[in-house]
Amino acid sequence: MRPSPAPKDGLMDIALVVLVVVVLTALAFDFTNGFHDTANAVATTIATGALRPRTAVLLAGVLNLVGAFLSVQVAKTISSGLVDETKITPAVIFAGLVGAILWNLLTWLLGLPSSSSHALIGGLIGATLVAAGPDAVKFAGIVGKVLLPAVLSPIVAGLVALIATRLAYRITAHGVAGTVNRGFRLGQVVSSSMVALAHGTNDAQKTMGVITLALITAGALPPSAGPPFWVIVSAGLAIGLGTYAGGWRIIHTLGRRVSEIQTAQGFTSGTSTAAVILTSSHLGFPLSTTQVATGAVVGAGAGRGAASVRWGLAGQVAVGWLLTLPAAALVGALAAWAAITGPVGMIIVAVVLVGISGGIYAVSRRRPVTPDNVNETPAAPPPANLVA
Repeated sequence: MRPSPAPKDGLMDIALVVLVVVVLTALAFDFTNGFHDTANAVATTIATGALRPRTAVLLAGVLNLVGAFLSVQVAKTISSGLVDETKITPAVIFAGLVGAILWNLLTWLLGLPSSSSHALIGGLIGATLVAAGPDAVKFAGIVGKVLLPAVLSPIVAGLVALIATRLAYRITAHGVAGTVNRGFRLGQVVSSSMVALAHGTNDAQKTMGVITLALITAGALPPSAGPPFWVIVSAGLAIGLGTYAGGWRIIHTLGRRVSEIQTAQGFTSGTSTAAVILTSSHLGFPLSTTQVATGAVVGAGAGRGAASVRWGLAGQVAVGWLLTLPAAALVGALAAWAAITGPVGMIIVAVVLVGISGGIYAVSRRRPVTPDNVNETPAAPPPANLVA
């Protein structure tokens, strides 16, 4: 008669299941990150007609995947620079991911270009605080590598885009309009491609870092380890597929509602965005590519004239940025409160996640934004409910 498994083996089986669930949830977040942030690369290109909507998201998805293989500095920051991996468990990481996913879906529903990066970091911080206390959070790393870049990056991108836009209009002031527009549209394709590549080098790495952190907390990797190759591949594929799905609601906001973008502005905003993101990826800063792209669009709009920017909507977007970290942290904390109680708690959290996600999707179908109407005006109502 075959002996029954020892209790220790049963615990190991449960731990393995929990780890698999965390990895799959991280990849689900990566997918939402892709379609939530697609607008960063393609919104202005679609708005000016430089690329057709489906062509734009396909190109961006492929380049997101390529960008995932170019660097791992941001992944290392996420896996070892924000929380003490020795004081948390995979269940805590799962709870943080739940907070990030729900905030991503809510802001996508509202067409609000908020930060997937800050949603992830906020969810992870909130879950860690509940599970392990403030000593497990590396606040110095958060201030230096998250908060300061969050404040400075959209300002820098906006200023660069503003100056570049004014120079572009001055240099081409006496050119033939048709020739100038064709040249800028070609430049937009190049700059959009660079943004998509840069997005892969920064945002795909955040999921790599989270999965690596889960593997470290489960004892499958040593402390401070980098992401294994299979993690890089899976994270790159997930964000690439999410990008191809197209976050049309946010593309509409960034391409049409913040400012009426012309080809010159599309080129300068894309170039500014790519330069800032690639620089931050090299330095290991997990900044918000959404904030950089939005700041560049506002700067490019102001470069043509301050009146061309819808400052009221830009202000609502900025308020959404301020809410992202604490809101995701709150949801992550609530999820951790249940998830750390054991497998039953994790199941309850997973059911709630699926239920709320399904509800958000059902509401979105009442006013769908698709490749066929993404460039239409009048625009959808602004996300006033979020900041009321």
